[in-house]
Amino acid sequence: MLKYVNTGVVFQEIPDEVTLAVNLSGCPCRCPGCHSRYLWQDVGTPLTPMELERMVRANASGITCVCFMGGDADPAYVGVLARYIRREHPGLKVGWYSGRQRVPAVVRKADFDYLKLGPYIAHLGCLRERTTNQRLYKKVAGDTFADITSRFWR
Repeated sequence: MLKYVNTGVVFQEIPDEVTLAVNLSGCPCRCPGCHSRYLWQDVGTPLTPMELERMVRANASGITCVCFMGGDADPAYVGVLARYIRREHPGLKVGWYSGRQRVPAVVRKADFDYLKLGPYIAHLGCLRERTTNQRLYKKVAGDTFADITSRFWR
């Protein structure tokens, strides 16, 4: 069962969105230099659709996006939760910050509006650095996504 440690309303992770960030635990990526090592452990509260619904309702008046962050121990279940948000809250966008190089085959890209891919590699930097290996993609249509990483660069 996928678990989460905490949530927060954030403004920088997804451009032009007010995002409810759901920090997932049990991250299998274990990126050297990770700034969220506390998410490596299998701890927290089970993230059921009912729990996700509670979070969304508690923040409904201010958010435009829900983003799963910090780990992807069960990519297929992240997809299930994305479809839940799409079905129950069609006005919300859905994002996923994954440390993986590619979207796993068990996940339908079309279930997401934003996908961040790539492990954190300290010497290459985060999304704000032009040298980063990480990429943030925004859905254009269907399974087609555009790289919007440069939106983070100054």
